[in-house]
Amino acid sequence: MRSKETILYLNDVSVSFDGFQAINNLSLYVERNELRCVIGPNGAGKTTMMDIITGKTNPDTGEVIFSENTNLIGKSEAEIANLGIGRKFQKPTVFEQHTVHENLCLALEGDRSVFANLFHRLKQPQIEKIEQSLEIIGLTNEQHRLAGELSHGQKQWLEIGMLITQNPQVLLVDEPVAGMTHQETEKTAELLQNLARTQSVIVVEHDMEFVRLIANKVTVLHQGQVLAEGPMDSITNNEKVIEVYLGG
Repeated sequence: MRSKETILYLNDVSVSFDGFQAINNLSLYVERNELRCVIGPNGAGKTTMMDIITGKTNPDTGEVIFSENTNLIGKSEAEIANLGIGRKFQKPTVFEQHTVHENLCLALEGDRSVFANLFHRLKQPQIEKIEQSLEIIGLTNEQHRLAGELSHGQKQWLEIGMLITQNPQVLLVDEPVAGMTHQETEKTAELLQNLARTQSVIVVEHDMEFVRLIANKVTVLHQGQVLAEGPMDSITNNEKVIEVYLGG
């Protein structure tokens, strides 16, 4: 149910592609400073849901309300990003020929031009924001290394750092621990939990052990709808979820 603490609200959203119903009357509420995990089998609608929230796909019906009463439907991806919704795809997309510090400069709010960001003098608030982001993602000691030299996990953290320099209110993260070591996975869990203290974080993930590490509330999608929602314990014991996703 929508409350004054709801930051993102999908109401009866549907979309089909060439006759395939990818999202079917989906309603979803995300609260401020919530860490939400979204799971479900392939084809459940997880990626399409993120595409709709971020403006990559327009639904056939329904509404997506952000913050107080901003309807995101019809807005461009850039407009939605500027409103305060950031998205991290599964594969990290960093500028590998630039340093960690330069990557964060490129991601700062304001003029996103490469040259404008790299070669103008940073103002004190920008310097502080970059230093804060480096500390949050644990790459302060790596800030002068080329991004291409980082490990897979470090590249994932850097991309998250690039997003948080833009001060998003909602952060969508797609399979953040795919290909990570156990140590990197644990650090990523801690990072996302810390981020959820100041913003809402929606994590789409297949790794159930990772979901158990971080989840406060889990939403299970199936055939473009919410199949079940609640704490991890209730999800893992839900007969419908076991049947369609977890296995019996």
